[in-house]
Amino acid sequence: MKLVPLGDRVVLKQFEAEETTKSGIILTSKSQEKPQEAEVIAVGPGGMVDGKEVTMNVKAGDKVIYSKYSGNEVKLDDEEYIIVKQSDILAIVED
Repeated sequence: MKLVPLGDRVVLKQFEAEETTKSGIILTSKSQEKPQEAEVIAVGPGGMVDGKEVTMNVKAGDKVIYSKYSGNEVKLDDEEYIIVKQSDILAIVED
């Protein structure tokens, strides 16, 4: 199956949470905070959204930082994704 976002929506795949701190402390899964960093999997077409022209500025494969409490979590084929509006993406991480 494939997720195809509509309008100004973007499908993200979160990076795995760190299991060990820099000082070597192993974290349990409950104490790990989900990272706000993700990879863009799919991007909607943009266009007219709520009467405004929206141009998509991200593309599949981009590494981004998104707003902490945004989006909807979706599970598809045992993979977890987050669907957010492009405006919930705060920055593109460039190497």
